[in-house]
Amino acid sequence: MPTSPRHNLPAEPNRFVGRERDLDDLHGLFGETRVVTLCGVGGIGKTRLALRVAAGLVPAYPDGVWLVELARFGRPELVEQEIARVLGVREEASRPLLDTVTARLRDQRCLLVLDNCEHLVDRCAEVVAALVAACPSLRVLATSREPLRIASELIWRVPPLDLPDTGPPHAAEAEAAPYQPPGLAPDPASYPPPGLRPDLPPDLAADLGSDLPSYAPSRTASPGVAMSDVESVQLFMDRAAAAGTRLGPESLGDVVRLCRALDGLPLALELAAARTSLLSPGQIADRIDDRFSLLTTGGRTAPVRQRTLLAAVEWSYDLLSAKEQVLLRRLSVFAGDFDLDLAEQVCAERPIAGGEIVDLLGALVDKSLVLCDESRRRYWLLETIKRYAVERLDQAGEREVLRERHLNVLCELQERHFTTEMVEPATPWARRLEALTASRDLVDDQRVALDWAVESGNVGLGLRLCRTSTGLLPIRGNLTEIVGWVERLLSLDMTGVSADEIAHAKAYLAYGLEARDELSRSLEAAEQSLAGMDRDNVFPRCVMHSLMVIVLLRMGRSDEALHHAEEGLALATASGDTWNQAAGLLGLSAVALTRGRLREAQRHGEEALARAREHGHRWLMARAAAQLGAVAEARGDLVTAQAQYEMAVPWLRELGSDLDLARCLARIGRVAAMLHEFGAARRRLADSLALGRATGQRQGVARCLVGLSVLAEYEGDLEGAVLAAAAAAGLRESIGQHSATIRIEELLGRARTKLGEGRTTALWSRGRAMSPDDAARHVLQGERLSHKTPVTAEPVRHSLLTAREREIAGLLTRGLSNRGIAEELVISPATVARHIANIMEKLGYTSRAQIAVWAAEHAEHPKART
Repeated sequence: MPTSPRHNLPAEPNRFVGRERDLDDLHGLFGETRVVTLCGVGGIGKTRLALRVAAGLVPAYPDGVWLVELARFGRPELVEQEIARVLGVREEASRPLLDTVTARLRDQRCLLVLDNCEHLVDRCAEVVAALVAACPSLRVLATSREPLRIASELIWRVPPLDLPDTGPPHAAEAEAAPYQPPGLAPDPASYPPPGLRPDLPPDLAADLGSDLPSYAPSRTASPGVAMSDVESVQLFMDRAAAAGTRLGPESLGDVVRLCRALDGLPLALELAAARTSLLSPGQIADRIDDRFSLLTTGGRTAPVRQRTLLAAVEWSYDLLSAKEQVLLRRLSVFAGDFDLDLAEQVCAERPIAGGEIVDLLGALVDKSLVLCDESRRRYWLLETIKRYAVERLDQAGEREVLRERHLNVLCELQERHFTTEMVEPATPWARRLEALTASRDLVDDQRVALDWAVESGNVGLGLRLCRTSTGLLPIRGNLTEIVGWVERLLSLDMTGVSADEIAHAKAYLAYGLEARDELSRSLEAAEQSLAGMDRDNVFPRCVMHSLMVIVLLRMGRSDEALHHAEEGLALATASGDTWNQAAGLLGLSAVALTRGRLREAQRHGEEALARAREHGHRWLMARAAAQLGAVAEARGDLVTAQAQYEMAVPWLRELGSDLDLARCLARIGRVAAMLHEFGAARRRLADSLALGRATGQRQGVARCLVGLSVLAEYEGDLEGAVLAAAAAAGLRESIGQHSATIRIEELLGRARTKLGEGRTTALWSRGRAMSPDDAARHVLQGERLSHKTPVTAEPVRHSLLTAREREIAGLLTRGLSNRGIAEELVISPATVARHIANIMEKLGYTSRAQIAVWAAEHAEHPKART
């Protein structure tokens, strides 16, 4: 259980006013209701209410309360991607991302808060319905201008704030003291307020025009309530005080009139209160009324509250200076939050000079049209304001110009960050990390810019933006997104796009395809990239050589891998490129390790680590340390292997590279088990397993199960070892990977000798049927099976190889070549080569000689069934 509440809810920007009844009622709903959607017009306070409710529910959800903000996304497929990002779930090759998210949430008691669903409502409904159906302990709180309309949904019609009654202000209030804003709000974890929650209103199931349960309360203050205690009045007075205006009792009548005119809409009240530094409440109310009269000639079919909100926003916009209006509408081009530097680069164009942005932005913040964090480093627009500003940008004829400028600026920024992080020599790590972080922070804006590149047909800039974004690369990127952007762009009209630009794009594509395990397509894209790339572009050419080493080794083609490792290293050395020198040396070390040349692998690995330290990038250093750990493990030096793997851990944590970290922790756990450091092994494997579960990576879970099998056997629990290995094999086969390795074959051999053929077969069958969590728990909690425990047996393979593969393995003991075997079996040499590659994959071998030794040792079982 976590020691502190888990959530990603933002801090409240100012005091939360009113809505005590709403909070009580909404808190009470989540005992039985699976999905609650807060519906209402923009500006009515749906998001603020949802965040307040969620903060009060944090203690009730041990697995977390997670906010998923959807306003900045325009494409339906990004709904599950953003949910996955918030939860830390990573995409798996050949598995729908929603399936991975579902598996992550299935047994968890958590609350998802989906904010601003209306523009993606169909996909939101599909995703929520699927998650709720598969995850019994999951609850969802959504905000939307329209309901999701799914079976498990309760629609909560968010009301305006309480309004003053129609009578005059109470006489007693005429002598009231000036409004004093209350102190800071208590910590969110203390909500809901103490005391009994009232029963739900009797009209809970009433919803005009809908067969879904809904609640739409009336919001007039109870008779006798002092005007200054009415919610809408409280909010206006509070926000006016925050703007530096102390309103006396003489203003109360005008404030009441204004609150009624604005129909209790929180956004409208906040915009009006921001103007009290210039106008009195009476003056504001007079101007708001004028705006209403203008609206009566158009848009008569719009709901009154929408017309009122539009009036408030239009009125606030019209009061801006001409340059403030220009900046506000231009700021709508950004996907979400932005900083001053980005605003200056994109928005500073006639009539606005670059030096004016600071003052203009500050003025918009003061008028509550732009929000910012406490340090004034990040700025953003409320969704309602943004949508209005987008329309104004279009009406001004600036949309295309701003979107194109935004695309150009993103290209320049990402190229600068890429060069600093990866290419520049002798750059301190702090600067490289700052560049990587800045690149990641621009990912949402990059998506918007790439959408525009596709929409406008600007393929050249779109491809340029793709190839320089480390924020989307496999260190932390989304694999489908990496591949999808390049494929979308490459499918467009390529007129005017140079061969070099296309080659760069295919390099980016090759990276994504390799990470997605599409090796043949990755190799093809990498080869095309190298063939079309300008030979003067040394850095990307070296990167492609290194990628091809990885792909070719995974395909069992070590000779070709060696060629690319050597060529890439030569190019990098000639140009003084330390990143690719390290990468090339890592490739040489990997090839040598595959061939069993351990001294050579060690030498290249040490040189790679030295070059990586010289460059300073933590990901490169972690890769080199892990490679040295693998070399040490291969030569049986487990102490050194453990030390090398441990060296990589803090570097990977700093990067937030969860997949690499999970892999490294699993290796440490396995090695610690072989060193009889069982406590350390259990901790590291448990940490790795938790990361695998949290990121939804079944391959990572399978890797941990193998490590747990090793741990169980070294602790003397041979039965637990077989169960964990069988569960790992079943999980790997479920994701389309070969489950057979030499470790499993040797483990089963020892089990048959000690436990007998029947019990080993039964244990294997039982382990295959176990869930990964059950198998892991069996080892982590030290459970043991009694020898008397009945185990239901099912038929299981007596060998990991097919009949044809065993036949070919036997012929290798005679020293036959591929052609000789082909003639013996009357098949083609290519078929023989494919069978041998499969045998190596299944047994975990790297040479024909190893297969021949294995075949000779197992010759006593020549007819074992598959």
